[in-house]
Amino acid sequence: MDMTPPPKPGQPARADNAARKAFYDAISSHSMTPLWEVLHALVPPSPTTPCQPALWKYAEVHPFLMQAGQLITAEEAVRRVLILENPGLRGQSCVTQSLYAGLQVIMPGEVAPSHRHTQSALRFVVEGQGAYTAVDGERTQMKPGDFIITPSWTWHDHGHPGHVESDAPVVWLDGLDIPMLRFFDAGFAENGSAKQQAVTKAEGISYQRYGANMLPVRYDAPFGQTSPIFSYPYERTREALHQLEAHAEIDAWDGTKLRYVNPATGGSPMPTMATFMQRLPAGFEGKPWRQTDGAVFSVVEGHGSVTIERNGQSWTFDFGPRDHFVIPSWHTAQLHSQQGCVLFSFSDRPVHQALGIHKEERLS
Repeated sequence: MDMTPPPKPGQPARADNAARKAFYDAISSHSMTPLWEVLHALVPPSPTTPCQPALWKYAEVHPFLMQAGQLITAEEAVRRVLILENPGLRGQSCVTQSLYAGLQVIMPGEVAPSHRHTQSALRFVVEGQGAYTAVDGERTQMKPGDFIITPSWTWHDHGHPGHVESDAPVVWLDGLDIPMLRFFDAGFAENGSAKQQAVTKAEGISYQRYGANMLPVRYDAPFGQTSPIFSYPYERTREALHQLEAHAEIDAWDGTKLRYVNPATGGSPMPTMATFMQRLPAGFEGKPWRQTDGAVFSVVEGHGSVTIERNGQSWTFDFGPRDHFVIPSWHTAQLHSQQGCVLFSFSDRPVHQALGIHKEERLS
């Protein structure tokens, strides 16, 4: 005799495993699946990610960049880049699930040909001088520590004239929103008809027009939601960081940290990526923090370490100049530096903020 109690009003009848499997098979043939089998994964109790913390030591990466420079030309490759793939996302060309990062090298005498794409891009110069980036008819020289923007759907090319024998290869960090646009099926590109775009504007004109805490009376937002300044020189940023370190309070979590802004809006320089520069003073022992936006870091100057924890796992990375590391979403991190250091970073924070989903915890 079946002693199973009848279901309560509004409660679905129980089904044995065989009947349930038959039901699942039946609805599968109609391209449906039961939510209750995956709900815990779709809406977890805390943010989860397959991304892993990772460190790329420049001393180990640099020989491969130089080897790539001998194996393929910049013109043949279009962009000679070694992608920084997250160990948890191998084969997906991602450093996080929403961001792409890679190290690009250009040799003296080369040109990376003109093209444009819907993806927004940032360039952060890691090593070398003598190269330039051209965007929308204006060139800017690339110097270590400079942050340069390629707005969505703007023509851009890179070159390295190599005027003197001492000129060395130039390496920079590429950061793009490729995975985000891939999610929306909105990523595409167009090659230019000429190898290099015509230079139609004086170098530095965008900074002179928009970088003095003033805007033209009839401001026309030349790049839409992206900053009208496409080159942020490191010498100005570095001076600001050192003055603040000397005369302002040091934050217990970040040291002295500044965010780059679109001078027309006060928001992020790009609609999908935020960029930051921070200095950790000598002897800095940072408090732990975590945030929903995963972040990629490039070490500009000095040495330090980062301790990252998540679900009982712990990673400690010792870093030095030109090293790169990634802190995934909702991983607790602490920064340390005995001698002091400067770090550049970028993340997808503007998208989190626009959607109202950004969370940050500063722990004690």
